[in-house]
Amino acid sequence: MLDPKLFRTSLENLSVQLSRRNFNLDVAGITALEEERKTLQVNTEEFQAERNRQSKSIGQAKASGEDIQPLLDSVAGLGDALDMAKNSLDEVQGKLNDILLGIPNLLHESVPDGKSEDDNIEVRTWGTPAEFAFTVKDHVDLGADLNGMDFESAVKITGSRFVVMQGG
Repeated sequence: MLDPKLFRTSLENLSVQLSRRNFNLDVAGITALEEERKTLQVNTEEFQAERNRQSKSIGQAKASGEDIQPLLDSVAGLGDALDMAKNSLDEVQGKLNDILLGIPNLLHESVPDGKSEDDNIEVRTWGTPAEFAFTVKDHVDLGADLNGMDFESAVKITGSRFVVMQGG
């Protein structure tokens, strides 16, 4: 997952970088959720501060022998409001996290733009490719021929580019 600070400080730049991966970032949706999160967080902190102030005044009233029942009732009401605010904040935070978890990593600036791996450029090679007197098979064909890899089941379970190993 990308650093959540990036979404708060440079959302537009992040959107441009993600467009290189052909990923369309919902800037308006994230901005709206972030604004809602900020508002709820401030409200929650205000409720907590008020509850702390009133709890302190309960201690002072109790020490001076005053009737503290009205103060206790007031603090109980604040506790309910605080719980509701925390629940709302958790809900919005969960929505934001769900969105953030679905966003791919950023490309390094040296990676060329392109639609597929065919648009990549070869930067360097090492050694000389081996030449064989037989037709070379890739690992997908070898694994399937030896009944050691099951790509079809993996696609059904997890999606593309995964494999189920079988045998022993």
